[in-house]
Amino acid sequence: MAPKSAGKEGGEGKKGKKKAKKSVETYKIYIFKVLKQVHPDIGISSKAMSIMNSFINDIFEKLAGEAAKLARYNKKPTITSREIQTSVRLVLPGELAKHAVSEGTKAVTKFTSS
Repeated sequence: MAPKSAGKEGGEGKKGKKKAKKSVETYKIYIFKVLKQVHPDIGISSKAMSIMNSFINDIFEKLAGEAAKLARYNKKPTITSREIQTSVRLVLPGELAKHAVSEGTKAVTKFTSS
């Protein structure tokens, strides 16, 4: 891996020009909010948070991939809540899928009523 350079590309050291930090989207704040809802007195280490973030990204990729396949099989250009629900049933095991479908249905109902 190449070393990170502090200055501008090409070695020019112009003052006043700082390289904008690239923003990286994570689920960390949401993981923390849910943790506090479930166990208000428990914390989480940065390594554990990183693992949880990777886990959510992995599940997201699996569900999105399965939903995309379902849309393609049915010659539909759009992934809808129906494709997501079916992909949840296919990807997640047993009781976990049932709970996920239940929570998803609740979320969609709340979203459409507002």
